[in-house]
Amino acid sequence: MSDIASYPWVSAYPPRMVAEAVRLIGVRETVGAKDDPRIMGWAKEAGIAGYWADSVPWCGLFLAVVARRAGKAVPDKPLWALNWARFGRAAPQPALGDVLVFRRPSGGHVGLYVAEDATAFHVLGGNQGDRVCILRIAKARLHAMRRPLYRAEPASVRPYRMGTTTAALSTNEA
Repeated sequence: MSDIASYPWVSAYPPRMVAEAVRLIGVRETVGAKDDPRIMGWAKEAGIAGYWADSVPWCGLFLAVVARRAGKAVPDKPLWALNWARFGRAAPQPALGDVLVFRRPSGGHVGLYVAEDATAFHVLGGNQGDRVCILRIAKARLHAMRRPLYRAEPASVRPYRMGTTTAALSTNEA
């Protein structure tokens, strides 16, 4: 898991969804039967009834609250990561703030692009090791790349390439 300081461009005029997501870095899911009140509050804020964090992966919930706070439309059934493949518009190449949708054995995962290296995307997301953080996810797992709709696209919405890293690849984000 990477530290936000490794991505200095994220704090210099980021797209609004990225700025909202960065504010949530470090939120952790409560271990055990007790649900984290912050995450439960996100469900209420996003208008998702009947949600409880211990039984439903919350990467889609994280993105729904980030998108709503940024004034963006949220796809139907946002808890299901693969539904984010209908968010915004198709992106021609990955760029800061794009929504990246990944396949995994038990379904999908969704998060925001902050950078990439030769083999992986660096993804800011929720429910990544039970917390909000940045992880490396193999490019081969990418299912969809979606750009938020902007009135005027921020200049910071562009690819950010990083050099070789020894950070591990995530294999299961739940």
